[in-house]
Order: sequence, then C-alpha cells, then structure tokens
Amino acid sequence: MRCFDLVRQVLLAGSFALALAPSASADQNDPRLPALFKRLHDTDNLNIARLTEFMIWNIWGETGKPELDRLMKEGEAAMEDEDFKTAVAKFDAVIAARPDFAEGWNRRATAYYLSGDYDASLSDIEHVLELEPRHFGAISGLGVVNLAREHDAAARDAFERVLSLYPLNVPARANLKLVKKRMDDGAI
Repeated sequence: MRCFDLVRQVLLAGSFALALAPSASADQNDPRLPALFKRLHDTDNLNIARLTEFMIWNIWGETGKPELDRLMKEGEAAMEDEDFKTAVAKFDAVIAARPDFAEGWNRRATAYYLSGDYDASLSDIEHVLELEPRHFGAISGLGVVNLAREHDAAARDAFERVLSLYPLNVPARANLKLVKKRMDDGAI
C-alpha cells in the first residue's frame, strides 16, 4: 500500500485529523487518545494500526516541558548505549518533576528491565498502569518480565490484555504463542 493511500484511509477514519489537533495537555490524559484507542482496537488494517500506535506513543511521550523532553531523550540515549544507571537517573529526574507522567515511569521500567532489575521494573509498571491502564507498552513489559521469570500464566494474561486493546499487535501475538507453547510443553 502506498503511503498516500494509507494516509487517505486514516483521514477517512477520522483519527488522523484528531491526532494532529493541538493539545495543551499531551500525556496519558490527552483528549485525542480515546479516539486513537478506538481506532487501534477496531482496525483490521495493520498499517493503520501501526500508524495509530505511533501517534499514541508520540502523545504519551510529550511532557509539555522542554527540559523534561530533553531528559527523556537523554535517558533514551543512555539506554541505547546500555548505560542503564544514567538512564534511570534521567528518568528519576522526570518522575520527580512530573510524578503523574506515565511515560517517565514506563521508560524507567524499561531501563530497569534491561539492567535485569525485574522487581524495580514491575514496581514502575504498576505506577504506569495506575496512571494509564491502556498502556499496551507497559502491559507488554509486564508480560516480558513474567516470561523472564517463568511466570507463564501471568505472562499469558498480560499478552492477552495487550491484544484486547490492540488486536493487531504483532509482538504480543508472537509472545502469546510462545508462552502458550511453553505452558503446553510443561503440562506433559
């Protein structure tokens, strides 16, 4: 499908114009999110789902403050460099400044997971989901942490929860298939 066709489909669906509307409060409380989540749930077009996911992540990542946006980028860069201590420190600063900002908690949960600190990751995931129960990234993270800990039933439940929000989520489908196979193999 050509890019123009994809954009045209999204425009016809009504979510593209809504997603581009200016917002004073961009984060998990952004008024554009309900329509985007509806589109994410209802579409049967993988390209539209991926574009919608991209729009949701962009909204979730908007702190509304340039200094916090800088800290978020620095934390991401530190994670890419596998400097998890620095990443956690950057996200700590974001969380201290905006404890109601779900994505700060989510990014720190990711840094903790990547560093092998599953308990801290799970604790941060809980904060994310208190602030944004639809955060399919955090729910997927919950599944991945539970996979790593071999808590297969909890991992299965998390990936099923992701798919209830975002049925075309390819990684969640693959992880659900993996955990179900592992559970079936263990039942022998």
